[in-house]
Amino acid sequence: MTDEKEIKDSCDKDLKQGIKLLMGRYQEPLYNHIRRLLVSHEDTQDALQETFVRVFRSWKTFRGDSTLSTWLYRIATNESLRILNAKKDEKNLSDNELQNELIVKLETAEYLDYEDAMAVKFQKAILSLPEKQRLVFNFRYYDELDYDEIAEILDTKVETLKVNYHYAKEKIKSYIINH
Repeated sequence: MTDEKEIKDSCDKDLKQGIKLLMGRYQEPLYNHIRRLLVSHEDTQDALQETFVRVFRSWKTFRGDSTLSTWLYRIATNESLRILNAKKDEKNLSDNELQNELIVKLETAEYLDYEDAMAVKFQKAILSLPEKQRLVFNFRYYDELDYDEIAEILDTKVETLKVNYHYAKEKIKSYIINH
């Protein structure tokens, strides 16, 4: 596995080669992160592509104040949220209507094992969470990021994230029990 220093050094020497190295290391985890937010493979592909375009265009502005992975997750998350907000605006949807639309997409998505009813219910429970709780839960549960990294990505306080994660877990339990 390529480490961040090697990728940074490579990007600084030859940006095109460095970005290839970066993509090789981060394409799959970023795809999975974005897919959990957008559900649709097509939207995920668009967001992932735009994420790497933004990284390429703004590489020279990356100061290294955060880790490379944190910076990438922030760009990917912002791009995902941009797409969700554009869909909401385009279709004039409320937050709840957008959540319902994502759940419907989930039901037709090809990447879930529909034989595993609990896994499907779990994914629906996550999608039913408010956006901030969904983000925090995904970062902690799937991406296994610590609260400090998540705070940097979402530009918020650790304490707030802990509360959001707690509420998310409780809402997921409740959803699973009641549906």
